[in-house]
Amino acid sequence: MPAPVVEEMPEQGEIVIATVTKIMDHGAYVSLDEYDGLQGFLHISEIAPGWIRSITKFVKNGEKKVLLVKKINSRRGDIDLSLKQISKDQKKQKLREVKKFEKGNTLLQSVKEKASLLDEEIVALEDKIYAKFDSVYDAFIEVGRRGDVPITDMGITGRTATVMREVASKIKLPSVEIRGIMEVTSNRSDGVEVIKKILLDAVPDVNNNSSNNNNGAVTENIKIMYLGAPKYRLSIVSEDFKSAEKTLKPIISKIQSDIEKKKRGTFKFTREESRKTRDD
Repeated sequence: MPAPVVEEMPEQGEIVIATVTKIMDHGAYVSLDEYDGLQGFLHISEIAPGWIRSITKFVKNGEKKVLLVKKINSRRGDIDLSLKQISKDQKKQKLREVKKFEKGNTLLQSVKEKASLLDEEIVALEDKIYAKFDSVYDAFIEVGRRGDVPITDMGITGRTATVMREVASKIKLPSVEIRGIMEVTSNRSDGVEVIKKILLDAVPDVNNNSSNNNNGAVTENIKIMYLGAPKYRLSIVSEDFKSAEKTLKPIISKIQSDIEKKKRGTFKFTREESRKTRDD
């Protein structure tokens, strides 16, 4: 007699993606997308705060929702869910995770087709990836940034390594931008030239690797743009906020030091809102 099939169940407190399948007066039935369509129930009291006149104002058949697993009865197979207990940040984070997972699957499928891999070879490749990375997408991003290093670390060789490198090279790498307004003055007669030299000296890559134009001095990652005396915008684009901040701090420190400590003028830096230039 074959062993009974045990369905994988979510954990209490887990955040899941679900599709609304049936709406009733007292709530809605949903299927959990990440658990092979396992059924759960969203009671009317967990849809929104306060009294609800019409459930369909909040949930509709076929609609996908981010829900919290409130309670599980594994013996009966009951899964109680909540919509009202999900915050906006939790919803955004979950949707980002799903998007990243889907992108990873698309990249793996591309490698499978280009390298003519069998299903069991793709499973083996996934095992190697998850041994080093939290997601398939993260692995491809690292290959796109660092080339052979992560491929070697994962123990991937031959045709698979070549194709993975090729696929990763076509990804638009996620990046972030931090920026702010610098107000820089000089009390010297040649103040404009003094300020220009201080700004360029604070950013060696700009000084060495870019061409100057009327808008400022630019590299791939750093831009200093003249906005009109005494204001300049400093912009830094990097792979993540931590790296961008690490680049920003010594630049600001050197400019302030050169301007204030050497009694050449005044300096003020005001942060602007940071942003993701390309999202993952």
